Amino acid sequence: MQPCCQRILAIEDDPILGGHLKTSLETCGFQVTLACDGGTGLALACAAHYDLILLDVLLPRLGGLEVLTRLRGKQRTPVLMMSALGDEAHRIQGFDCGADDYLPKPFSLEELQVRMAAILRRVAYERSAPHTPNDGALVFDDARSDLSHEGRWTGLTATEYRLLKLLYGSADEVLSKPFLYQQVLHRGYSQHDRSLDMHISNIRRKLARTNAPGLRVEAVWGKGYLLTRQDD
Repeated sequence: MQPCCQRILAIEDDPILGGHLKTSLETCGFQVTLACDGGTGLALACAAHYDLILLDVLLPRLGGLEVLTRLRGKQRTPVLMMSALGDEAHRIQGFDCGADDYLPKPFSLEELQVRMAAILRRVAYERSAPHTPNDGALVFDDARSDLSHEGRWTGLTATEYRLLKLLYGSADEVLSKPFLYQQVLHRGYSQHDRSLDMHISNIRRKLARTNAPGLRVEAVWGKGYLLTRQDD
Protein backbone atom coordinates (compact mmCIF):
# COMPACT_ATOMS: atom_id res chain seq x y z
CA MET A 1 0.00 0.00 0.00
CA GLN A 2 1.45 3.32 -1.07
CA PRO A 3 -0.85 6.14 0.07
CA CYS A 4 -0.32 9.58 -1.37
CA CYS A 5 -0.82 11.81 1.68
CA GLN A 6 -4.19 10.20 2.32
CA ARG A 7 -5.86 11.62 5.39
CA ILE A 8 -7.05 9.27 8.12
CA LEU A 9 -9.17 10.20 11.15
CA ALA A 10 -8.76 7.69 13.99
CA ILE A 11 -11.38 7.98 16.74
CA GLU A 12 -10.05 5.80 19.57
CA ASP A 13 -10.20 6.45 23.33
CA ASP A 14 -7.46 3.98 24.30
CA PRO A 15 -4.34 6.20 24.41
CA ILE A 16 -1.96 3.27 23.86
CA LEU A 17 -3.81 1.89 20.83
CA GLY A 18 -4.51 5.37 19.49
CA GLY A 19 -0.86 6.34 19.72
CA HIS A 20 0.20 3.08 18.11
CA LEU A 21 -2.24 3.58 15.22
CA LYS A 22 -1.07 7.13 14.63
CA THR A 23 2.62 6.26 14.71
CA SER A 24 2.30 3.11 12.61
CA LEU A 25 0.07 4.61 9.93
CA GLU A 26 2.17 7.76 9.66
CA THR A 27 5.18 5.51 9.12
CA CYS A 28 3.24 3.98 6.21
CA GLY A 29 2.77 7.42 4.67
CA PHE A 30 -0.68 8.43 5.89
CA GLN A 31 -1.56 11.75 7.49
CA VAL A 32 -3.33 10.79 10.72
CA THR A 33 -5.52 12.88 13.03
CA LEU A 34 -6.37 11.30 16.39
CA ALA A 35 -9.54 11.97 18.41
CA CYS A 36 -10.03 10.50 21.89
CA ASP A 37 -13.84 10.72 22.21
CA GLY A 38 -16.89 10.51 20.01
CA GLY A 39 -17.93 14.15 20.18
CA THR A 40 -14.51 15.44 19.18
CA GLY A 41 -14.24 12.83 16.44
CA LEU A 42 -17.63 13.73 14.96
CA ALA A 43 -16.76 17.43 14.96
CA LEU A 44 -13.45 16.75 13.20
CA ALA A 45 -15.11 14.46 10.66
CA CYS A 46 -17.65 17.13 9.76
CA ALA A 47 -15.15 20.01 9.67
CA ALA A 48 -12.53 18.60 7.29
CA HIS A 49 -12.08 16.09 4.48
CA TYR A 50 -10.74 12.63 5.34
CA ASP A 51 -10.19 9.69 3.01
CA LEU A 52 -11.07 7.16 5.71
CA ILE A 53 -12.29 7.15 9.32
CA LEU A 54 -11.24 4.47 11.83
CA LEU A 55 -13.96 4.43 14.46
CA ASP A 56 -13.99 2.63 17.80
CA VAL A 57 -17.41 1.46 19.00
CA LEU A 58 -16.99 1.92 22.76
CA LEU A 59 -16.26 5.62 23.13
CA PRO A 60 -16.87 7.99 26.06
CA ARG A 61 -19.65 10.60 25.89
CA LEU A 62 -20.82 9.72 22.39
CA GLY A 63 -20.63 6.08 21.33
CA GLY A 64 -19.23 4.96 18.00
CA LEU A 65 -22.56 3.79 16.55
CA GLU A 66 -24.15 7.14 17.37
CA VAL A 67 -21.19 8.94 15.81
CA LEU A 68 -21.62 6.84 12.66
CA THR A 69 -25.37 7.42 12.51
CA ARG A 70 -24.96 11.18 12.79
CA LEU A 71 -22.10 11.17 10.30
CA ARG A 72 -24.14 9.29 7.71
CA GLY A 73 -26.75 12.01 7.92
CA LYS A 74 -24.15 14.47 6.64
CA GLN A 75 -21.59 12.67 4.45
CA ARG A 76 -20.39 9.40 2.93
CA THR A 77 -16.77 9.27 4.14
CA PRO A 78 -15.76 5.57 4.36
CA VAL A 79 -15.77 4.22 7.92
CA LEU A 80 -13.97 1.16 9.26
CA MET A 81 -15.27 0.26 12.71
CA MET A 82 -13.00 -1.28 15.35
CA SER A 83 -14.40 -3.03 18.41
CA ALA A 84 -13.90 -5.72 21.00
CA LEU A 85 -17.62 -6.41 20.42
CA GLY A 86 -17.06 -8.59 17.40
CA ASP A 87 -19.97 -11.04 17.52
CA GLU A 88 -22.43 -11.28 14.65
CA ALA A 89 -25.12 -9.12 16.25
CA HIS A 90 -22.71 -6.23 16.81
CA ARG A 91 -21.28 -6.54 13.29
CA ILE A 92 -24.78 -6.45 11.83
CA GLN A 93 -25.56 -3.35 13.88
CA GLY A 94 -22.39 -1.67 12.66
CA PHE A 95 -23.11 -2.41 9.00
CA ASP A 96 -26.72 -1.35 9.45
CA CYS A 97 -25.59 2.04 10.75
CA GLY A 98 -23.46 2.56 7.66
CA ALA A 99 -20.03 1.03 8.32
CA ASP A 100 -17.99 0.00 5.29
CA ASP A 101 -16.12 -2.67 7.24
CA TYR A 102 -15.94 -3.99 10.79
CA LEU A 103 -12.67 -5.16 12.34
CA PRO A 104 -12.88 -7.02 15.68
CA LYS A 105 -10.23 -6.33 18.32
CA PRO A 106 -7.54 -7.41 18.84
CA PHE A 107 -6.20 -7.08 15.31
CA SER A 108 -2.79 -6.85 13.72
CA LEU A 109 -1.52 -3.77 11.92
CA GLU A 110 -1.13 -5.93 8.81
CA GLU A 111 -4.83 -6.88 8.79
CA LEU A 112 -5.83 -3.27 9.40
CA GLN A 113 -3.71 -2.12 6.46
CA VAL A 114 -5.26 -4.76 4.18
CA ARG A 115 -8.78 -3.67 5.14
CA MET A 116 -7.88 0.00 4.70
CA ALA A 117 -6.30 -0.64 1.31
CA ALA A 118 -9.44 -2.46 0.12
CA ILE A 119 -11.69 0.44 1.09
CA LEU A 120 -9.40 3.07 -0.42
CA ARG A 121 -9.05 1.11 -3.69
CA ARG A 122 -12.80 0.81 -3.93
CA VAL A 123 -13.30 4.55 -3.38
CA ALA A 124 -10.72 5.35 -6.06
CA TYR A 125 -12.42 2.96 -8.48
CA GLU A 126 -15.88 4.38 -7.85
CA ARG A 127 -14.66 7.93 -8.44
CA SER A 128 -13.29 6.89 -11.84
CA ALA A 129 -16.28 4.74 -12.87
CA PRO A 130 -17.90 6.32 -15.94
CA HIS A 131 -21.33 4.70 -16.00
CA THR A 132 -24.35 5.21 -13.76
CA PRO A 133 -27.45 3.10 -14.52
CA ASN A 134 -30.64 5.11 -14.96
CA ASP A 135 -33.85 3.24 -15.72
CA GLY A 136 -36.53 5.88 -15.73
CA ALA A 137 -37.66 6.47 -12.16
CA LEU A 138 -34.85 4.23 -10.85
CA VAL A 139 -31.52 6.07 -10.56
CA PHE A 140 -28.14 4.89 -9.28
CA ASP A 141 -26.29 7.94 -7.95
CA ASP A 142 -22.53 7.27 -7.71
CA ALA A 143 -21.76 10.57 -6.01
CA ARG A 144 -24.25 9.82 -3.26
CA SER A 145 -23.73 6.03 -3.27
CA ASP A 146 -27.46 5.48 -3.16
CA LEU A 147 -30.42 4.35 -5.23
CA SER A 148 -33.37 6.64 -5.90
CA HIS A 149 -36.86 5.50 -6.85
CA GLU A 150 -39.18 8.31 -7.95
CA GLY A 151 -37.15 10.77 -5.89
CA ARG A 152 -37.04 8.62 -2.74
CA TRP A 153 -33.59 7.56 -1.55
CA THR A 154 -33.06 3.98 -0.42
CA GLY A 155 -30.52 4.83 2.30
CA LEU A 156 -27.83 2.39 1.18
CA THR A 157 -24.35 2.39 2.65
CA ALA A 158 -21.44 2.73 0.21
CA THR A 159 -20.78 -1.02 0.36
CA GLU A 160 -24.45 -1.91 -0.10
CA TYR A 161 -24.66 0.47 -3.06
CA ARG A 162 -21.60 -1.08 -4.69
CA LEU A 163 -23.00 -4.59 -4.18
CA LEU A 164 -26.46 -3.75 -5.50
CA LYS A 165 -25.06 -1.93 -8.53
CA LEU A 166 -22.88 -4.93 -9.42
CA LEU A 167 -25.82 -7.34 -9.08
CA TYR A 168 -28.02 -4.97 -11.09
CA GLY A 169 -25.46 -4.80 -13.88
CA SER A 170 -25.50 -8.61 -14.08
CA ALA A 171 -29.23 -9.08 -13.60
CA ASP A 172 -30.51 -12.67 -13.81
CA GLU A 173 -26.93 -13.96 -13.59
CA VAL A 174 -25.71 -15.79 -10.49
CA LEU A 175 -22.62 -14.13 -9.03
CA SER A 176 -20.57 -16.35 -6.74
CA LYS A 177 -19.67 -15.36 -3.20
CA PRO A 178 -15.90 -15.48 -3.91
CA PHE A 179 -16.44 -13.13 -6.87
CA LEU A 180 -18.56 -10.73 -4.83
CA TYR A 181 -16.04 -10.70 -1.98
CA GLN A 182 -13.26 -9.80 -4.39
CA GLN A 183 -15.22 -7.23 -6.38
CA VAL A 184 -17.20 -5.58 -3.56
CA LEU A 185 -15.35 -6.20 -0.29
CA HIS A 186 -11.93 -6.49 -1.96
CA ARG A 187 -10.82 -9.45 0.09
CA GLY A 188 -10.86 -13.22 -0.17
CA TYR A 189 -13.94 -15.28 0.65
CA SER A 190 -14.03 -17.20 3.92
CA GLN A 191 -16.75 -19.73 4.68
CA HIS A 192 -17.25 -18.30 8.18
CA ASP A 193 -17.32 -14.64 7.10
CA ARG A 194 -20.95 -13.43 7.16
CA SER A 195 -20.25 -9.87 6.03
CA LEU A 196 -21.65 -10.36 2.53
CA ASP A 197 -24.82 -12.01 3.84
CA MET A 198 -25.35 -9.08 6.22
CA HIS A 199 -25.07 -6.59 3.39
CA ILE A 200 -27.52 -8.59 1.27
CA SER A 201 -30.00 -8.71 4.16
CA ASN A 202 -29.78 -4.94 4.58
CA ILE A 203 -30.26 -4.36 0.85
CA ARG A 204 -33.39 -6.53 0.79
CA ARG A 205 -34.88 -4.71 3.76
CA LYS A 206 -34.15 -1.26 2.32
CA LEU A 207 -35.49 -2.14 -1.14
CA ALA A 208 -38.70 -3.38 0.44
CA ARG A 209 -39.02 -0.20 2.48
CA THR A 210 -38.54 1.97 -0.62
CA ASN A 211 -40.84 -0.18 -2.76
CA ALA A 212 -38.29 -0.24 -5.59
CA PRO A 213 -40.26 -1.94 -8.37
CA GLY A 214 -39.22 -5.30 -9.70
CA LEU A 215 -35.91 -5.61 -7.86
CA ARG A 216 -35.39 -8.82 -5.95
CA VAL A 217 -32.10 -10.20 -4.61
CA GLU A 218 -32.18 -13.98 -4.38
CA ALA A 219 -29.81 -16.52 -2.85
CA VAL A 220 -28.88 -19.51 -4.99
CA TRP A 221 -27.88 -22.27 -2.61
CA GLY A 222 -24.29 -23.37 -2.97
CA LYS A 223 -23.57 -20.79 -5.69
CA GLY A 224 -24.15 -17.17 -4.70
CA TYR A 225 -26.65 -14.38 -5.33
CA LEU A 226 -28.54 -12.92 -8.27
CA LEU A 227 -30.79 -9.94 -8.83
CA THR A 228 -33.97 -10.28 -10.87
CA ARG A 229 -35.72 -7.36 -12.53
CA GLN A 230 -39.42 -7.65 -13.23
CA ASP A 231 -41.16 -4.94 -15.22
CA ASP A 232 -44.49 -3.73 -13.97
